[in-house]
Amino acid sequence: MSFKLDDIDYNILHILQEDGNITNLELSKKVSLSPGPTLERVKKLEQQGVIRGYYAEIDPSKIGLGIEAIIEIALTHQAKDAINKFKIAAGEIEEITECYQVTGNVDFVVKAIVKDIPAYEKLITEKIGKIDVISNMRTRVILATTKKSKVLPVRYKNPKENPQSPTLNPR
Repeated sequence: MSFKLDDIDYNILHILQEDGNITNLELSKKVSLSPGPTLERVKKLEQQGVIRGYYAEIDPSKIGLGIEAIIEIALTHQAKDAINKFKIAAGEIEEITECYQVTGNVDFVVKAIVKDIPAYEKLITEKIGKIDVISNMRTRVILATTKKSKVLPVRYKNPKENPQSPTLNPR
């Protein structure tokens, strides 16, 4: 990061995570700044890549997607070519919504979402299963989601900026 975030920046980030649709006028009131400087700060956060985008959160069940699964994937070997081949292949599979390269007994953990069990079987056999660098897969179907948040804990000060123990930023 090439610039220092202050309490107002952290508050802007917190508010935008909770409501990315908020108007600049409403945001400026919540952070106690006039609209011009508030907009400048948001634009700067966007330009610096702190804010990567704004998204609509969609309820999967409302659009016919009823099965979510976590799939642990072990590769045949951990050479760069195998890792890259898997990353590229996973990136091309629409049903894979998240993909993490991890440490431990597996190499990747992916989250996939499909309409139903036949669609899941098709995903495994016709798409993921055809990636030839996979040696093993283990699936966990998600029965219920007890917490799902895209909101990062930005209300804590950056330890580099404040060497004391983390404290909550004021609103």
